[in-house]
Amino acid sequence: MIKSMTGYGKAEACLETGKLTVEIRTLNGKSADINIKTPLLPKDKELLIRQKLSEKLHRGTIDFFISFEANAVSSAKKINAELAGEYFRQIAEISANLGLKNDSALYLASILRFPDIIDNSRQDVINDGNWPEVENAIDRTIELTCEYRGKEGAALYKDVTSRVKKILELEDEVETFDGERIATVRAKFGKALEELGLKPDPSRFEEEMIYYLEKFDVNEEKVRLRQHCKYFMDTIDGEPYPGKKLGFIIQEMGREINTTGSKANHAGIQKVVVKMKDELEKIREQSMNIL
Repeated sequence: MIKSMTGYGKAEACLETGKLTVEIRTLNGKSADINIKTPLLPKDKELLIRQKLSEKLHRGTIDFFISFEANAVSSAKKINAELAGEYFRQIAEISANLGLKNDSALYLASILRFPDIIDNSRQDVINDGNWPEVENAIDRTIELTCEYRGKEGAALYKDVTSRVKKILELEDEVETFDGERIATVRAKFGKALEELGLKPDPSRFEEEMIYYLEKFDVNEEKVRLRQHCKYFMDTIDGEPYPGKKLGFIIQEMGREINTTGSKANHAGIQKVVVKMKDELEKIREQSMNIL
C-alpha cells in the first residue's frame, strides 16, 4: 500500500532530569529535506539521526524536534558553595578589620545576589548515559510517523484510483460521439457544396472525406490513454514508492487527453475532455503527496 509524504509522530522519554519529547512532522518534497530543529541533540548523534530519518521516511520535507521539560530538582539553580564561602570569609574579615558588627545572615543574603554565585553552566540533557532511552523514543516517533503516512496513503490511493477509473469511463463516453461526429462533418461539407452549387464526383468526395476525417481520428489517443491508465494502476499497486513515476505517467495521460480535445471538432467530446482534464488535475495534485 502506498504512503503519503504527510505525516506526524510524537514520543516521550522519562529521564532522571525530566521529560524529553521527540516530534517529527513531514510534508511533500522532491527529496529528503531533513531539518533538525533542536539544540539538545549532541553533534556526534546528528549524522545517525539523519541516516535513520532518510532510511525510514525516504522523501519529503522532514522536520525533527526535541524538547525537554526539567523536573523540579534538576531545574533548580546550582549555587557555587565554594565561591560563596570565600566571599563570606573576605567580607567577615573586612568587617572585623573595620570594627563593624558581624551579621552573618546579612552577609549571606548579599553574597547570593552576586552574579557569579549561581552556576549557569549548561548541563547536557542528552548524554551517553541516557542515550539508549532517547534513541528508543526517536525510533518510536519514526515508527508512528510511518503509520500516520500509511493511513494518509490509503486515503490517497482510494481517491486517485477512483479518478483514473472515472477517466476511463469518460473515454468510453467519447466513443459514443464518434458516429455523430462523422455524420455532422459529412453533413457540413455536403451543405457547403450545395450552397456553392457544386456536384463533386462521389468517389473523389469520399476519398477527400476519408483523408479529412483521418486528421481528426482519435483512436490512437484512446488506445494510448487506456495504456497509460493501466500503467498507472500497475505502478501504484506494484511499487512501494511510486510517487515520482506516477508524475511522469500523469504527464503522458495529459498529452493524450489534450490531443483528443484538439482533434475533437465536436461540442460533446469537448465537454467530456474538460471533465477528463479536471479529474487528471486532481490526480496530479494528490500524486504530488504520494511517497
